[in-house]
Amino acid sequence: MDLTQQHAAGIEYLGMVTDLLQRSRLALPYGGVWEAADLQWAWRKDQHPDPAMATFWIDESERAIGGAVITDWGEHLGCDLIVHPGASELLSTMWPTLLEGLAHLPGRACEMSLRDDDGVALGLASEAGFVAVGATYVSNWLDATNRPTVTDVATGYRLRSRAEAHDRPHHMITRNGEHVERHLRECSLYDPSLDLFIEAPDGSVAAYGLFWPDLVTGVGLIEPMRTEDAHQGHGLARHILTAGIEGLARAGCERMKITYVDDNPVSEHVYLSSGFRPGDTARTYRRPGAA
Repeated sequence: MDLTQQHAAGIEYLGMVTDLLQRSRLALPYGGVWEAADLQWAWRKDQHPDPAMATFWIDESERAIGGAVITDWGEHLGCDLIVHPGASELLSTMWPTLLEGLAHLPGRACEMSLRDDDGVALGLASEAGFVAVGATYVSNWLDATNRPTVTDVATGYRLRSRAEAHDRPHHMITRNGEHVERHLRECSLYDPSLDLFIEAPDGSVAAYGLFWPDLVTGVGLIEPMRTEDAHQGHGLARHILTAGIEGLARAGCERMKITYVDDNPVSEHVYLSSGFRPGDTARTYRRPGAA
Protein backbone atom coordinates (compact mmCIF):
# COMPACT_ATOMS: atom_id res chain seq x y z
CA MET A 1 0.00 0.00 0.00
CA ASP A 2 1.47 3.34 -1.06
CA LEU A 3 0.95 5.94 1.64
CA THR A 4 1.90 9.57 1.95
CA GLN A 5 2.11 11.66 5.09
CA GLN A 6 0.32 14.98 5.38
CA HIS A 7 0.25 17.54 8.15
CA ALA A 8 -2.95 19.50 8.67
CA ALA A 9 -3.99 22.47 10.78
CA GLY A 10 -7.15 24.40 11.55
CA ILE A 11 -10.36 23.58 9.71
CA GLU A 12 -8.51 21.25 7.33
CA TYR A 13 -7.39 19.19 10.33
CA LEU A 14 -10.91 19.12 11.75
CA GLY A 15 -12.36 17.88 8.48
CA MET A 16 -9.73 15.16 8.06
CA VAL A 17 -9.97 13.78 11.59
CA THR A 18 -13.78 13.84 11.40
CA ASP A 19 -13.78 11.89 8.13
CA LEU A 20 -11.27 9.34 9.47
CA LEU A 21 -13.24 8.70 12.65
CA GLN A 22 -16.54 8.45 10.80
CA ARG A 23 -15.20 5.88 8.35
CA SER A 24 -13.61 3.96 11.23
CA ARG A 25 -16.93 3.82 13.07
CA LEU A 26 -18.74 2.60 9.96
CA ALA A 27 -16.12 -0.14 9.52
CA LEU A 28 -16.22 -1.24 13.17
CA PRO A 29 -19.52 -0.40 14.91
CA TYR A 30 -18.18 -0.74 18.46
CA GLY A 31 -14.44 -0.35 17.93
CA GLY A 32 -11.99 2.34 18.92
CA VAL A 33 -12.22 4.91 21.67
CA TRP A 34 -13.54 8.05 20.03
CA GLU A 35 -16.44 9.24 17.93
CA ALA A 36 -15.87 12.02 15.43
CA ALA A 37 -17.86 14.25 17.77
CA ASP A 38 -15.33 13.66 20.57
CA LEU A 39 -12.58 15.34 18.57
CA GLN A 40 -15.00 18.07 17.52
CA TRP A 41 -15.75 18.70 21.20
CA ALA A 42 -11.99 18.97 21.81
CA TRP A 43 -11.89 21.70 19.15
CA ARG A 44 -13.29 24.16 21.71
CA LYS A 45 -9.93 24.00 23.51
CA ASP A 46 -7.44 23.54 20.66
CA GLN A 47 -8.02 24.63 17.07
CA HIS A 48 -4.72 23.04 16.00
CA PRO A 49 -3.00 26.11 14.53
CA ASP A 50 0.30 24.20 14.23
CA PRO A 51 0.29 21.59 11.41
CA ALA A 52 3.05 19.66 13.20
CA MET A 53 0.47 18.66 15.84
CA ALA A 54 -1.47 16.45 13.42
CA THR A 55 0.02 13.98 10.95
CA PHE A 56 -2.18 11.89 8.66
CA TRP A 57 -1.37 8.87 6.52
CA ILE A 58 -3.11 9.15 3.15
CA ASP A 59 -3.89 6.21 0.86
CA GLU A 60 -4.54 6.00 -2.88
CA SER A 61 -8.07 7.32 -2.44
CA GLU A 62 -6.54 10.52 -1.04
CA ARG A 63 -8.27 9.99 2.30
CA ALA A 64 -6.66 9.46 5.70
CA ILE A 65 -6.42 5.92 7.03
CA GLY A 66 -4.41 6.92 10.10
CA GLY A 67 -3.72 9.98 12.18
CA ALA A 68 -1.34 10.98 14.97
CA VAL A 69 -2.97 13.88 16.78
CA ILE A 70 -1.56 15.99 19.62
CA THR A 71 -4.05 18.22 21.42
CA ASP A 72 -2.99 21.11 23.66
CA TRP A 73 -5.16 20.99 26.78
CA GLY A 74 -3.10 23.66 28.53
CA GLU A 75 -2.02 21.78 31.64
CA HIS A 76 -1.00 18.76 29.57
CA LEU A 77 -1.00 17.38 26.04
CA GLY A 78 -3.44 14.83 24.74
CA CYS A 79 -2.21 12.38 22.14
CA ASP A 80 -4.14 9.96 20.01
CA LEU A 81 -3.29 7.40 17.36
CA ILE A 82 -6.35 6.86 15.18
CA VAL A 83 -6.19 3.98 12.72
CA HIS A 84 -8.86 2.79 10.33
CA PRO A 85 -9.70 -0.87 11.14
CA GLY A 86 -8.63 -1.90 7.64
CA ALA A 87 -5.10 -0.60 8.26
CA SER A 88 -4.38 -1.80 11.80
CA GLU A 89 -0.85 -2.86 10.80
CA LEU A 90 -0.07 0.86 10.46
CA LEU A 91 -0.18 1.41 14.22
CA SER A 92 3.44 0.46 14.92
CA THR A 93 4.60 2.73 12.09
CA MET A 94 2.70 5.69 13.52
CA TRP A 95 4.18 5.54 17.02
CA PRO A 96 7.60 6.98 16.12
CA THR A 97 5.91 9.96 14.46
CA LEU A 98 3.86 10.62 17.59
CA LEU A 99 6.90 10.33 19.86
CA GLU A 100 8.91 12.60 17.57
CA GLY A 101 6.18 15.22 17.84
CA LEU A 102 6.21 14.97 21.63
CA ALA A 103 10.00 15.33 21.66
CA HIS A 104 9.58 18.82 20.22
CA LEU A 105 7.43 19.74 23.24
CA PRO A 106 9.75 19.07 26.20
CA GLY A 107 8.43 19.51 29.70
CA ARG A 108 4.83 18.72 28.77
CA ALA A 109 3.21 15.63 30.20
CA CYS A 110 1.12 13.69 27.69
CA GLU A 111 -2.01 11.62 28.22
CA MET A 112 -3.82 9.18 25.98
CA SER A 113 -6.90 6.97 26.34
CA LEU A 114 -6.55 3.30 25.47
CA ARG A 115 -9.08 0.49 25.57
CA ASP A 116 -8.46 -2.31 28.02
CA ASP A 117 -8.82 -4.87 25.22
CA ASP A 118 -6.31 -3.22 22.85
CA GLY A 119 -3.26 -5.31 23.66
CA VAL A 120 -1.12 -4.01 20.77
CA ALA A 121 -1.60 -0.34 21.66
CA LEU A 122 -1.15 -1.05 25.37
CA GLY A 123 2.16 -2.78 24.68
CA LEU A 124 3.45 0.06 22.51
CA ALA A 125 2.38 2.64 25.09
CA SER A 126 4.17 0.78 27.86
CA GLU A 127 7.38 0.62 25.80
CA ALA A 128 7.13 4.39 25.28
CA GLY A 129 6.87 5.07 29.02
CA PHE A 130 3.12 5.57 29.42
CA VAL A 131 1.62 4.43 32.75
CA ALA A 132 -2.04 3.96 33.66
CA VAL A 133 -3.49 6.67 35.89
CA GLY A 134 -6.91 7.49 37.27
CA ALA A 135 -10.22 5.71 36.98
CA THR A 136 -11.73 3.51 34.30
CA TYR A 137 -14.04 4.95 31.66
CA VAL A 138 -17.05 2.88 30.60
CA SER A 139 -18.66 3.42 27.19
CA ASN A 140 -22.41 2.81 27.12
CA TRP A 141 -24.73 2.26 24.17
CA LEU A 142 -28.46 2.58 23.60
CA ASP A 143 -30.47 1.67 20.51
CA ALA A 144 -32.87 4.40 19.48
CA THR A 145 -35.71 1.89 19.36
CA ASN A 146 -35.21 1.26 23.09
CA ARG A 147 -35.00 4.89 24.11
CA PRO A 148 -36.71 5.95 27.34
CA THR A 149 -39.76 8.18 27.65
CA VAL A 150 -38.90 11.84 28.22
CA THR A 151 -39.38 12.58 31.92
CA ASP A 152 -41.07 15.69 33.28
CA VAL A 153 -38.93 18.62 34.31
CA ALA A 154 -39.05 19.66 37.97
CA THR A 155 -41.45 22.42 38.91
CA GLY A 156 -40.02 25.88 38.31
CA TYR A 157 -37.34 24.66 35.91
CA ARG A 158 -37.42 25.01 32.13
CA LEU A 159 -35.64 23.10 29.36
CA ARG A 160 -34.14 25.36 26.71
CA SER A 161 -31.80 25.02 23.72
CA ARG A 162 -29.13 27.30 22.36
CA ALA A 163 -31.13 27.64 19.16
CA GLU A 164 -33.87 29.57 20.91
CA ALA A 165 -31.82 31.13 23.72
CA HIS A 166 -29.15 32.75 21.58
CA ASP A 167 -29.70 36.14 23.25
CA ARG A 168 -27.96 35.11 26.50
CA PRO A 169 -24.32 34.15 27.15
CA HIS A 170 -23.62 30.54 26.31
CA HIS A 171 -24.23 28.23 29.26
CA MET A 172 -20.78 26.58 29.03
CA ILE A 173 -18.62 29.72 29.08
CA THR A 174 -17.62 29.31 32.73
CA ARG A 175 -15.81 26.00 32.18
CA ASN A 176 -14.93 26.29 28.49
CA GLY A 177 -14.07 29.91 27.82
CA GLU A 178 -15.79 32.89 26.26
CA HIS A 179 -15.30 31.60 22.71
CA VAL A 180 -16.88 28.19 23.25
CA GLU A 181 -19.93 28.92 21.12
CA ARG A 182 -17.91 30.27 18.21
CA HIS A 183 -15.77 27.14 18.17
CA LEU A 184 -18.78 24.83 18.50
CA ARG A 185 -20.43 26.46 15.50
CA GLU A 186 -17.31 25.71 13.45
CA CYS A 187 -17.96 21.99 13.97
CA SER A 188 -19.95 20.13 11.32
CA LEU A 189 -21.75 17.91 13.88
CA TYR A 190 -22.84 20.67 16.24
CA ASP A 191 -26.57 21.36 16.33
CA PRO A 192 -27.67 24.32 18.50
CA SER A 193 -31.15 22.80 18.83
CA LEU A 194 -29.51 19.86 20.65
CA ASP A 195 -27.26 22.06 22.80
CA LEU A 196 -29.58 21.88 25.80
CA PHE A 197 -29.68 23.46 29.23
CA ILE A 198 -32.14 23.71 32.08
CA GLU A 199 -32.94 27.14 33.39
CA ALA A 200 -33.51 27.43 37.15
CA PRO A 201 -36.36 29.48 38.63
CA ASP A 202 -33.95 32.40 39.15
CA GLY A 203 -32.82 32.31 35.51
CA SER A 204 -29.43 30.70 36.16
CA VAL A 205 -28.20 27.54 34.45
CA ALA A 206 -29.01 24.48 36.56
CA ALA A 207 -27.86 21.72 34.18
CA TYR A 208 -26.76 21.17 30.60
CA GLY A 209 -26.07 18.47 28.05
CA LEU A 210 -24.67 18.58 24.53
CA PHE A 211 -26.04 16.04 22.05
CA TRP A 212 -24.07 15.46 18.83
CA PRO A 213 -26.01 13.89 15.92
CA ASP A 214 -23.65 12.17 13.50
CA LEU A 215 -25.88 11.21 10.59
CA VAL A 216 -22.96 9.67 8.68
CA THR A 217 -22.47 6.95 11.30
CA GLY A 218 -25.92 7.03 12.86
CA VAL A 219 -24.35 7.51 16.31
CA GLY A 220 -25.48 10.26 18.64
CA LEU A 221 -22.80 11.19 21.17
CA ILE A 222 -23.71 12.76 24.50
CA GLU A 223 -20.84 14.89 25.77
CA PRO A 224 -20.74 16.74 28.13
CA MET A 225 -23.44 16.35 30.77
CA ARG A 226 -23.51 18.33 34.03
CA THR A 227 -25.88 19.30 36.84
CA GLU A 228 -24.71 22.15 39.06
CA ASP A 229 -24.26 21.22 42.73
CA ALA A 230 -27.01 23.53 43.99
CA HIS A 231 -29.57 21.78 41.78
CA GLN A 232 -28.75 18.13 42.44
CA GLY A 233 -31.57 15.81 43.47
CA HIS A 234 -34.33 17.27 41.27
CA GLY A 235 -34.11 14.75 38.41
CA LEU A 236 -32.64 17.35 36.07
CA ALA A 237 -29.97 15.05 34.65
CA ARG A 238 -32.54 12.42 33.72
CA HIS A 239 -34.83 15.01 32.13
CA ILE A 240 -32.14 16.59 29.98
CA LEU A 241 -30.75 13.16 29.08
CA THR A 242 -34.09 11.73 27.97
CA ALA A 243 -35.01 14.92 26.10
CA GLY A 244 -31.67 14.92 24.30
CA ILE A 245 -31.93 11.25 23.38
CA GLU A 246 -35.37 11.92 21.90
CA GLY A 247 -33.89 14.79 19.90
CA LEU A 248 -31.07 12.62 18.58
CA ALA A 249 -33.52 9.90 17.53
CA ARG A 250 -35.72 12.39 15.73
CA ALA A 251 -32.67 13.80 13.97
CA GLY A 252 -31.98 10.32 12.56
CA CYS A 253 -29.50 8.72 14.98
CA GLU A 254 -29.90 4.96 15.40
CA ARG A 255 -27.62 4.51 18.41
CA MET A 256 -26.58 6.71 21.32
CA LYS A 257 -23.29 6.67 23.20
CA ILE A 258 -22.37 8.09 26.57
CA THR A 259 -19.41 7.47 28.87
CA TYR A 260 -19.09 7.57 32.65
CA VAL A 261 -16.20 7.11 35.07
CA ASP A 262 -16.52 3.96 37.14
CA ASP A 263 -16.09 5.89 40.40
CA ASN A 264 -19.19 8.00 39.67
CA PRO A 265 -22.15 5.89 40.85
CA VAL A 266 -24.68 8.72 40.30
CA SER A 267 -23.93 8.95 36.56
CA GLU A 268 -23.81 5.18 36.28
CA HIS A 269 -27.27 4.87 37.83
CA VAL A 270 -28.83 7.60 35.67
CA TYR A 271 -27.43 6.20 32.42
CA LEU A 272 -28.07 2.52 33.05
CA SER A 273 -31.56 3.09 34.42
CA SER A 274 -32.29 5.07 31.24
CA GLY A 275 -31.59 2.01 29.12
CA PHE A 276 -27.88 2.31 28.29
CA ARG A 277 -25.82 -0.87 28.41
CA PRO A 278 -22.10 -0.96 29.25
CA GLY A 279 -19.64 -1.75 26.49
CA ASP A 280 -15.87 -1.38 26.34
CA THR A 281 -13.70 0.12 29.07
CA ALA A 282 -10.68 2.38 28.73
CA ARG A 283 -8.13 4.09 30.94
CA THR A 284 -5.92 7.15 30.73
CA TYR A 285 -2.20 6.54 30.27
CA ARG A 286 0.28 9.28 31.14
CA ARG A 287 3.89 9.97 30.31
CA PRO A 288 5.75 12.70 32.22
CA GLY A 289 7.27 15.49 30.22
CA ALA A 290 10.94 15.22 29.32
CA ALA A 291 13.31 17.61 31.04
